[in-house]
Amino acid sequence: MTTPAGGRAATAPTGTLTAALAVEGLSWRIGAVPIVDDVTLHLEPDEFMALIGPNGAGKTSLFNLISGLRRPSAGRIRLGGEDVTALAPYRRARLGLGRTFQTSAVFGSLTVSENVALAVQARRGGAMRAWRKRADLSVVARAEEILQEVRLEARAAALAGSLAHGEKRKLEIALLLAGEPRVLLLDEPMAGVSAEEVPALVAVVRGLTAGTGRSVLMVEHHMDVVLDVADRVAVLHHGALLACDTPAAVMADPFVQEAYLGEEL
Repeated sequence: MTTPAGGRAATAPTGTLTAALAVEGLSWRIGAVPIVDDVTLHLEPDEFMALIGPNGAGKTSLFNLISGLRRPSAGRIRLGGEDVTALAPYRRARLGLGRTFQTSAVFGSLTVSENVALAVQARRGGAMRAWRKRADLSVVARAEEILQEVRLEARAAALAGSLAHGEKRKLEIALLLAGEPRVLLLDEPMAGVSAEEVPALVAVVRGLTAGTGRSVLMVEHHMDVVLDVADRVAVLHHGALLACDTPAAVMADPFVQEAYLGEEL
């Protein structure tokens, strides 16, 4: 492993085949340049881990490797103990991996409820119009449950395109939950959200692992949000894992402080 600034390599927690997500020696290079450099970390069941680091640290690249959008140069990825390194993104999704992106992606001309119902139907298979039929009330019922979980039930009849940015983020999480993921990758869910909307969105994000059996790995630049919701924090520096520990331990780590002196996390 390349030793990050500060003079040491991070000590990753020992993972097992029971980890919800295990990233083992993962690397991705462009030519001779390491973008992700020998990263090993393990996300446990029901755990909320935040992934932080300045722009260019390799956070989104790591997400792209985990979700299957990029193939690693070395290493492997296990989902619930199963090696998924060579699997396409849709196959990883079928095995319980879900991801949001930094930009909003919803059907603006459909209602909030219709967006979620379509996602539920897509997960179950069959005709995409089936959710409109009275005979398939279970799809509608499941959509209502998900909207309650993300606290959007009051906006069910609104057009998705009319939602405030923070509400669209909640809807994106709802669409993710419709796929019944066991591991959720959240890529900067607070990006572009107004200060007034942040607390409500944080409450939704915090609840994703509260007795649900899900695990979350979240990239986020808002350190107050990270400290509020994360069980552990992983720090990337020049593509390598600098530290992975409790939020308090990471913030007190002199190597983290040295690496980010003058840089905004």
